[in-house]
Amino acid sequence: MKTVYLCLLRTALFVALSGAFYTEASAVPKQEFYELRIYQLKSREQEERVDKFLQVAFLPALHRSGIRQAGVFKPIGNDTAQIRRIYILIPFHSLDQFTALPGILEKDAQFKLDGKDYLDAVYNDPPYIRIESILLQAFPGMPKLEAPVALKASPSEKIYELRSYESPTENLFRNKVEMFNQGDEIGIFKRLGFNAVFYSSVISGRHMPNLMYMISFEDMASREAHWKTFDKDPAWNKLLSTSPVYKQNVSHIDVVFLHPAEYSDL
Repeated sequence: MKTVYLCLLRTALFVALSGAFYTEASAVPKQEFYELRIYQLKSREQEERVDKFLQVAFLPALHRSGIRQAGVFKPIGNDTAQIRRIYILIPFHSLDQFTALPGILEKDAQFKLDGKDYLDAVYNDPPYIRIESILLQAFPGMPKLEAPVALKASPSEKIYELRSYESPTENLFRNKVEMFNQGDEIGIFKRLGFNAVFYSSVISGRHMPNLMYMISFEDMASREAHWKTFDKDPAWNKLLSTSPVYKQNVSHIDVVFLHPAEYSDL
């Protein structure tokens, strides 16, 4: 009888501990995936056609598919650029949702009707030059996209800063990702009010190994003030000076300043 009692006790303890483990694990937010889609355009006419498609057809179709917040952005100075660009940021709960989207759109009759001018464009009058697609996975330290609700400026004044950090090697790339998460670079940005939209690792793109993140500000003056504060922040300087492990992990940085489109969800 004593042996049976001990076996039952061990079983009950195992079940209790397992339940606690799974409850705790299920509470951890799942990391999202993002597609950053970049349209290259040669003229104002092409830009207007893609704008119309995104506003009237594409974003509404995303909303119908369950994707509630997609961002549409244009670089500052886009009007005078030789190649104009439009950036679309699409969040996904999983890679399955990402791969399922084309099929969902193909079955969406309203999407086909609303986007007819774009979708049925002829070969010698296309609405764009090329489309680049970058696939990203959110950092554990910020597993889900956050809309910068604190910003009150008009879309033409708001600044969204898209940053890409390339690393010399895969190991140094992982080191820089660790710096954001375990080193709490994300926490420093949050405490200083940088209004981050996402932080992510690039899992498919042209400049790998690299990470990308997006922060946002009321205007350019606010952006400059925030970065000055960041450079002087004691926690940031302590992270740099007392953590020799986080050295030489970035070989190139690209920064793009963007305004949100009037119809953007972000």
